[in-house]
Amino acid sequence: MREPPALAQLRAQIAEIEGVAARHAHLAFGVEAIDALLPGSGIAAGALHEVAGSRELADDAAATVFLAGILSRFEGPVFWCLRYRDLFAPALHLAGLHPDRVIFVETASDTHVLTAMEECLRHPGLAGVVGELGKVGLTSSRRLQLAAETSGTPAFLFRRASDPDKRTEGSAAVTRWRVRAAPSEQLGIPSLGRPRWELALERARGGDPHLWIVEGCDAQGRIALPAQLADRPAAQDGRQAA
Repeated sequence: MREPPALAQLRAQIAEIEGVAARHAHLAFGVEAIDALLPGSGIAAGALHEVAGSRELADDAAATVFLAGILSRFEGPVFWCLRYRDLFAPALHLAGLHPDRVIFVETASDTHVLTAMEECLRHPGLAGVVGELGKVGLTSSRRLQLAAETSGTPAFLFRRASDPDKRTEGSAAVTRWRVRAAPSEQLGIPSLGRPRWELALERARGGDPHLWIVEGCDAQGRIALPAQLADRPAAQDGRQAA
């Protein structure tokens, strides 16, 4: 019996998506404890990811620098789609992402941010596409995931502190991260140590939630795991287990 054309087309689309996803590279963090839990041992290009802070502006800033550090290590320009002109671009350079590489797309609503992201993801050769959003529906996230897979460009949904409770439900994102500021190392002198974050991997396909205390991005966009701190599994609420 001949397979219905619609089913054959669907099978072909699935095979194409799986093939494209398998061909795309992965960007390792260089921290074995983190990379071991990620599909492909790193952040997948050609995939959708989520990054969020928490209720505090310090967490929002930490999440921004974390995202900038990832993007700095991919090659090409970055499209950053946002609703408000409140991002201090020069600070991105602290994580290795020079402002000259970033093209800001200012829109009026979440709907326009999604539209801008899809349009940007049609173009290959980008380091990444970021969209600052509140709540995102499953259909919209699937469209972004498909667009990222097709172009080979990593896409990032970034939830700001102004939308703390708008958790993405049923998202098609491959990974979901939450970043919170943590106390820096005590130096014993009147000075500031390297920033530290509480980095939670809340979702990863084929992996379990986990949480680490990490040192914030350096000028090359790399994080590090302090030698004296062991990684711990995440609690159900996404915070550190007791």
